[in-house]
Amino acid sequence: MRINSNLSFQSLARSYHATAGLLFAHGKSSRHSTRDIASSPPPSLYQKIKEIVSADDPFAADGLAAATSIPATAQPSPSPTISIHFPTSKEASSRCAPDVCLNASIGNHRPELANIEEISSVVHKVTEIIRANSTVILMEEHLEEMGVSFTPEIVENALKRCFKFGKLAIRFFEWVKHQPRFCHTTEIYNTVIYIACEAGEFGMVEKLMEEMDANLCAKDVKTWTILISGHGKAKKIGKALWAFEEMRRSGCDPDAAAYEAILQALFTARKAELAFEFYKEMVLKKMKVDIKIYSLLMDCLSTAGYIEKARSVGEDMIKIAQLTEAETYSSMLRSFCVSAKVVDACEIFGEMQKKSLCSDLKVYEVLVKGLCRASRMDEAMQVVNDMKPDLDPGGVIYGCLIDGFFRSGQACKALELFSRMRELGCLPKVSSYTQVLQHLFVSGKYSEACELYEEMLQEGVGADVVAITAVVSGHVQNNNISEAWRVFEDMKHRGMRPTRKMYSVFIKELCKTSRATEALRLLNEMSSSKIHVSDYILCLVRNSIARNGEHKKARIVEEEYVCQLAEHQPDLEGHEASSPIDAFDEDEVKELCKILTSSAKGDALHEKLDKIDLVFSPVLVKEAMRRCQRHGRAALEFFSWVGKQPSYCHSSETYNMAIKIAGSGKDFKHMRNLYQEMRRNRCNVTPNTWTIMISQYGQTGLTELALKTFKEMKIEGFKPNGSTFKYMIIFLSGKKGRRMEEAIQIFQEMLPSGYMPDKEMVDIFLSSLCESGRFVEARKAVKSLCKRGFQSQLGYSLK
Repeated sequence: MRINSNLSFQSLARSYHATAGLLFAHGKSSRHSTRDIASSPPPSLYQKIKEIVSADDPFAADGLAAATSIPATAQPSPSPTISIHFPTSKEASSRCAPDVCLNASIGNHRPELANIEEISSVVHKVTEIIRANSTVILMEEHLEEMGVSFTPEIVENALKRCFKFGKLAIRFFEWVKHQPRFCHTTEIYNTVIYIACEAGEFGMVEKLMEEMDANLCAKDVKTWTILISGHGKAKKIGKALWAFEEMRRSGCDPDAAAYEAILQALFTARKAELAFEFYKEMVLKKMKVDIKIYSLLMDCLSTAGYIEKARSVGEDMIKIAQLTEAETYSSMLRSFCVSAKVVDACEIFGEMQKKSLCSDLKVYEVLVKGLCRASRMDEAMQVVNDMKPDLDPGGVIYGCLIDGFFRSGQACKALELFSRMRELGCLPKVSSYTQVLQHLFVSGKYSEACELYEEMLQEGVGADVVAITAVVSGHVQNNNISEAWRVFEDMKHRGMRPTRKMYSVFIKELCKTSRATEALRLLNEMSSSKIHVSDYILCLVRNSIARNGEHKKARIVEEEYVCQLAEHQPDLEGHEASSPIDAFDEDEVKELCKILTSSAKGDALHEKLDKIDLVFSPVLVKEAMRRCQRHGRAALEFFSWVGKQPSYCHSSETYNMAIKIAGSGKDFKHMRNLYQEMRRNRCNVTPNTWTIMISQYGQTGLTELALKTFKEMKIEGFKPNGSTFKYMIIFLSGKKGRRMEEAIQIFQEMLPSGYMPDKEMVDIFLSSLCESGRFVEARKAVKSLCKRGFQSQLGYSLK
């Protein structure tokens, strides 16, 4: 076929004009031009696409390159708009070639169906047979016994109703094509291709495409759109791009739905630059761009750092989509906050203030939430303080601030703000109550937490499952088991179903307090509710029973549940947000560790991480990294990846773990960069952070750097803790890089600070003093230690 040579992206490099004019044909260039930023030009868009396609399928890449030499033909007619999520068109079917249908027409004596009601009844019966999948009588035999003539309408509608039963639906499709006088239509192929894509059966998809060609069944724009969408959802971006080009080569002119499908695929793969080029083509073809596409494109560009391009999309939203300035600026603000570009978000907010576009409380909520996620609490508080008098921050904005203070380790400020908002007559959200309750329980303020919970209920704030989980856990931790059961049962009486997370937390706390019988009761209830019991929870209960001396009962429990665990029954509760009490379970950690300990690196690792469906919390991230310390590079890549997720913010503990892993790998430059990043993000730096860096230097014999870091720590205003003193003295007393003068000074500083050394440190320190001939200092050290409680026998080690 021929494509008009005038249709090309003039905004791309000349090499792209020469070799891939066919690939993304469109009218005159837009105002978005590509600039040369170096003496050697960057790879063209065509080259980038070819690299992506080659990674998925080298043969597809060859086909893509070959497209440039195809002769031109007439322009195809436009195709109707379709839904890419499921084929629902009622248009006339494109039948197979007449000779194919004729050859299949012999021997049919079945009655024809005349009216809509009869057809609907047959479709319903066929659907029941497919879904039943009887093991006694084959599906095919059931269908034969119906004795009806299958029409394309019946087959298409039956397949649509069975799209979740992928393999069974495909079996029906294969069976019916062998029936007399029946021939599959384009619409039927479209439906079954969609089903195969949803089931991940891409080998079957290729077979179906080949079968359409063999049967001379025409592929329409809908066929290609379904193919693009299916590959895009599976993150096979190369295949999706190849399908888009094949659609053009086949004579189908992509419509808005096809462009939306390829854009969705590029958004999923985070290919912001390619997505922007396809978007520009849509604009030049004067296609209507859905508001959702504008928003997703802006998110994708913002995440990739293309702020100017994101702003240009905003301009198009005003000029082309006819959105108001307030709507457009609010959308840009949200995108910048979600992608953690808070500096750019603040600039947009400043422009909105100048244009008087900040009358909506939602604008402040978005900005405050973005600043809190970035741990920029001072700026967030300033935004709230500067709000117009007629705007009330309300529970949502105050809730964002409280969450931000807790996340950044500033619990005192969170509690202060919580009290202040109540004094102002602002009713906190249930999430804020939950966070404060959890903090009070953990801090040992049990009575205060109980009073607050009762006050919450009296104020009419309905406790959700997460809040009740926090309260139940708090009661168990404080040995008030009867009250925990009362709250738990009261929740069920109010019609709320306990989730897997709640059962897991309750069972864990009961096992910690040796309440094995009650933990087993919960385990049985969990199983009867058809909620998956993880092997971790089972082990907790079994071990708790065994610790009570009931070993036989423990074995029976294990045997009873082993079959259930092997089947991995689905969790009917679905995926839920992390509880503040128990941010992860063993299954989630194992899933992450399996990925981090695999051989995947770089983009391959990111692709695997993108596919998992987990709600990340700092506790989950820290635990996964702790277990994968030997796979340091993967753990640090994961740390970097998860930090860019829109709904996640690193804590001090996750930074400390990353610093430890970087130092263990002797990547001290990266270790220091992580510390600087921690400070830039205003994450709470603690003495433990400094101690970790000091220990990493000391373990490799770099005592000079360890000592320098120790001094720097004190200059920065941080007080060394017991671990800091211990490691400094051990490292300075070691044979490699021994510096006993400094070790003695630090030892003399340690005791007045209120920290007592342990036996390991004392043994190493005294031995090093004796080896260095410093017997006077050694005896002085022994006397000091004996005065502070060490046994008098300590002195015999010097004799």
